[in-house]
Amino acid sequence: MMPTLAPVAEADFEAMLALRIEALRESLERLGRFSPEVARTRLKSQFRPEWMQHLVVGGERVGYFTVEPRERELRLHHLYLKPSAQGRGIGAWVLERLKAQGQPITLAALRESRANDFYRRHGFRMVEEGDFDIEYRWEAAA
Repeated sequence: MMPTLAPVAEADFEAMLALRIEALRESLERLGRFSPEVARTRLKSQFRPEWMQHLVVGGERVGYFTVEPRERELRLHHLYLKPSAQGRGIGAWVLERLKAQGQPITLAALRESRANDFYRRHGFRMVEEGDFDIEYRWEAAA
């Protein structure tokens, strides 16, 4: 079952933080970088409900994504799914919706996260590698 989208409100912050922590915990622990305080600070710094959408399946919020519209591209800041919702095509569904807008898409993925394989499978190419994140870009074929 594919998701429906629901708007995000300021009051959703704590629930979204919990989901973000659940989705990232394994990767961050593997890198020795898990910190609920850092997770809170990072989400708070990019918490823009007008750029965010909940992903809802069967009446349950299973994830969310954040897309910042920029002048000539879209910046995907977050795409988090509960572990129980991963591997069911929901993330691919989100990417296809974004790609259909026809603009380049940029994002960063945590090094050594399974998300890197996911984004590469969906046509994103690495453009920069940092100490903790890998930057990716997708562009429609010319």
